[in-house]
Amino acid sequence: MILRATLLLAIGLAAPAFAGDAAEGAENFKKCKSCHSIIGADGTAIVKGGKTGPNLFGIAGKPVASSPDFKYGDSILAAQAAGAVWDEASLAAYVVDPGAWLKEVTGDAGAKSKMTFKLTKGAEDMAAYLVTLQ
Repeated sequence: MILRATLLLAIGLAAPAFAGDAAEGAENFKKCKSCHSIIGADGTAIVKGGKTGPNLFGIAGKPVASSPDFKYGDSILAAQAAGAVWDEASLAAYVVDPGAWLKEVTGDAGAKSKMTFKLTKGAEDMAAYLVTLQ
């Protein structure tokens, strides 16, 4: 009985912390496309959008601030220098409050983001969607 409970606990702890709905995140991406586009590696426009922010295709697993065609702010470049890499958890936290995320990652109380939009609902869904774009 104890072995079974331990095994179930271990399985539960090994499960991803986020259980966002990628389909819902795709729908919610409409809020982001005024600044961001999603252009596939082959140049196919998955979501046509603005160029104020970087292309978000393949963002998961990449170092923060690594799009060669985008001019990043100092704080997010500091996060890159600290070794930050985009994963589902970091994407979900970033879209809720980019400035707070940068402050936490860099340790700089004055860190700020050029991204002024904050996603008040559906951050896990947005992150789940973004990690599917590979």
